[in-house]
Amino acid sequence: MNESPFYLAAASETLRIVPLDTLTVLYHRASGMTHVVDSPVPEILETLGNEAMTSVDLLARLSERFDLGDADPATLALRLDEMVASGLVERR
Repeated sequence: MNESPFYLAAASETLRIVPLDTLTVLYHRASGMTHVVDSPVPEILETLGNEAMTSVDLLARLSERFDLGDADPATLALRLDEMVASGLVERR
């Protein structure tokens, strides 16, 4: 049986988040890297908070809290993969 992975945001104490107009600057203390990101990255981090959830649950929660327009599971999966690669999100 193939179980869906869970995703967890990096610990809030390891992130410095600064909104700048339509972009957001994220400093990730654990890696020493600075990321300039656009929506939905800040929203994903905010929604995950300290709670691990599957991409299906995350998409449902994002849809409840934000106007996503076209909520596409494949696009969210790609974004989560990028965030995992950058260390902003952990896959379990």
